[in-house]
Amino acid sequence: MSRHGQAAPPSFACERGDHAECMRDALAKAEQVSAARGLRLTRLRRRVLELIWASHTPVKAYDLLEQLRQEHANAAPPTVYRALDFLVQEGFVHRIESLNAYIGCDIPERDHQGQFLICESCGEAAELSNPEIEAALLETARTLGFRLESSLVELKGRCARCRQSQSA
Repeated sequence: MSRHGQAAPPSFACERGDHAECMRDALAKAEQVSAARGLRLTRLRRRVLELIWASHTPVKAYDLLEQLRQEHANAAPPTVYRALDFLVQEGFVHRIESLNAYIGCDIPERDHQGQFLICESCGEAAELSNPEIEAALLETARTLGFRLESSLVELKGRCARCRQSQSA
């Protein structure tokens, strides 16, 4: 099961231990979902997605712009923001509000509200996407007469690797 499933706990690295394979899988899935939805995953959108998937650390838009400018000197903020808007809208990435940054989603085929574990030491993040948490939030909001437009739960702490390195 993916790192988002309930059977396997989230990890702060690719389950297979091969980030290149993890990234290839995410990009292939984005291509498949785009084709199924009749969308165009343009070269720029795909490149922004690749840059986001380059690590499991949320990436800021201006960092993406800087990376793109190394490849295309005329890359401009509106270009990056349009690509990010598309990627967020289609569920290929999530925007982590408190960090004003973006992280890849490896289950773009399913509409969901993410829950994120964010390590305050190394900056990596893992998405839980637990349907039970999502349902509890929706039901609580409904009970209070609140119509939830969007939600993103951010849980901050320290990952096992950082806790281990701090205690060593």
